[in-house]
Amino acid sequence: MPVTAPQMRRLSLDDEPLAALAPELAVEVLESATSTNAVATERARGGAAEGTVVVAEHQTAGRGRLDRTWETPPRASLTFSLVLRPAVPAGEWPWLPLLTGHTVAKVLRGRGYAAAGVKWPNDVLLGERKVAGILVERVETPAGPAAIVGVGLNVSLTEDDLPVPNATSLALESGTEPDRTGLLLELLRSLREAYDAWQAGGPDATTHLRSSYAAACVTVGREVRVSLPGGGELLGRATGIDPAGRLVVTGPEGETVVGAGDVVHVRPADAGPDQ
Repeated sequence: MPVTAPQMRRLSLDDEPLAALAPELAVEVLESATSTNAVATERARGGAAEGTVVVAEHQTAGRGRLDRTWETPPRASLTFSLVLRPAVPAGEWPWLPLLTGHTVAKVLRGRGYAAAGVKWPNDVLLGERKVAGILVERVETPAGPAAIVGVGLNVSLTEDDLPVPNATSLALESGTEPDRTGLLLELLRSLREAYDAWQAGGPDATTHLRSSYAAACVTVGREVRVSLPGGGELLGRATGIDPAGRLVVTGPEGETVVGAGDVVHVRPADAGPDQ
């Protein structure tokens, strides 16, 4: 049942419990920002340490893949970016958005959203509807390269607030408005724990992540239509995730492997343009 705007209190985040995340995470809450990824990039280039987090109560020009932008009402979402400085080889960095989406989905399932799953490469779904997006960007800084991990999670958006028809929010799915501070705390702790374990675990950790992610990925096992830059399309069944985090699509001419940077959209083969 849709949740109407008057029912949403949309409280501000509570700074005190967020401050308790230090020293592993240093959280900066901004009342408004164009893009938390842009602000986090500035912080990283200014010397911000790994674990710096930028949160915006109101993000006015959020960015997704391929420079898509959107805006949501103040305090209706969780929009944040985390500065990481991975020590793993550069070839392992494409796993970061998959690890992030997988962790967000696990947190949501733990909170009772049983339909939470990941859509390759960077979306979190509740059933067939998008509830969160992930954007990971590599930036060069005086202290070396950094990864800016951005998350946008729809918390109390109503049907009228949704940026696209196939989106949803936690409130729309549950009928109640979750406590954003408690949810943000859990997400940040879980993301840091998953990231640290992945970094420390070496190849075995990546192998485990690959298996765990594939099992939770709603894309794997479906007939898909992959839109390619330049207007081309790839049709086939998504049959797995390769060791580099790329999607394996099996079609009439055999297997094709595509990375996140190689595609515009990945949709179910029978889906409309908004899915």
